[in-house]
Amino acid sequence: MFEVGFSELLLIMGLALLVLGPEKLPKVVGEIGRWMGRARAMARQFREQLEEESLENTRRRQERDSAATAASASTAASASTAAPAPAATETDTLNAEPPPFMDATGTVDETPKPTETPPQAEAPPQDERRA
Repeated sequence: MFEVGFSELLLIMGLALLVLGPEKLPKVVGEIGRWMGRARAMARQFREQLEEESLENTRRRQERDSAATAASASTAASASTAAPAPAATETDTLNAEPPPFMDATGTVDETPKPTETPPQAEAPPQDERRA
């Protein structure tokens, strides 16, 4: 997109020498070099901090996943040793409420759910002449 070749660089240096003069040019070039060094150091610190945060998030996710796996394994083991639950009847399955919604963060949505569907409106009678 924006490329500076050797000839363009020589032209810029020549113009800077004419505008600033031979006394000020080394000071300005040194100051620009210090600014670029500071900018690079800040960019490096920012990149390192992002990498550390990414590694920390990955470590937390792995710990949470391993804890969830261990908890589900212990729950499954305790459920297999428990007494079997009585069989559900047809009315129990019709009146049972659905389990609450749980999002990815583990937060449970406790909003009340309707247990019955609203009655459907009947279609109006059709005129026999139109059919």
